[in-house]
Amino acid sequence: MRTQIIAHRGSKGAHPENTLPAFLHAIKVGADGIELDVQLSKDRQLVVIHDETVDRTTNGKGLVSQLALSELKQLDAGSWFNPGYSDTRLPTLKEVFETLTKEVFHGSVNVELKTDRYAYEGIEEKVVELVRSEEWPFDLVFSSFNEATLQRLLEKAPDFSAALLFRRLGEEKTHVGRYPLSAWHPKITWLKRASVPRLNKMPLRVWTVNKEREMKQCFRMSVEAIITDFPEKALEVREKY
Repeated sequence: MRTQIIAHRGSKGAHPENTLPAFLHAIKVGADGIELDVQLSKDRQLVVIHDETVDRTTNGKGLVSQLALSELKQLDAGSWFNPGYSDTRLPTLKEVFETLTKEVFHGSVNVELKTDRYAYEGIEEKVVELVRSEEWPFDLVFSSFNEATLQRLLEKAPDFSAALLFRRLGEEKTHVGRYPLSAWHPKITWLKRASVPRLNKMPLRVWTVNKEREMKQCFRMSVEAIITDFPEKALEVREKY
């Protein structure tokens, strides 16, 4: 089985993370999949951003949950990475889906629901509503560190593919409530310590795999996918491997 290359927050190593330029670059270099993070704004819009605050990746300050979409859209989400991206804005999840559709992307999209610090009541319903609104041309996977989020998501959409994110041995689960999970998304350090029975129990999409030796380890073990900040590099390493 060929290990898939999933671009972490787009092409995070080379572009401002979780922005349309990052996602477009991931498509351009031929990534098999794209990973992104979603949270809810004050007016309950699905916004693609990793941190619970806008402080690190924009020129603004404050909690995502305390800012309306119109306020979030005024922020510069690119200059912190490179002044050449000063016109970059935070995208909504719908905008990302529409962009990927326009680009005829047929890979996988991993949507992480960022509810490990704030629950964002109703975020699962919002995600299901968006997914059901159209026939998107890509495969969708939903992940979270929050088991209750995944359970609520599967209660509303049992046909969805849901994966548990975790860091350490002993945090693995095959079900959330009565709903089976489709995969595990463990940290690379877990992979190095896990026993063979654990490794063979569920499909693995490992994060964040940036070093060449770690990439080769994952290819050698035939894990389902790696999630990397450097998809272009990972594709080159895979090709040589």
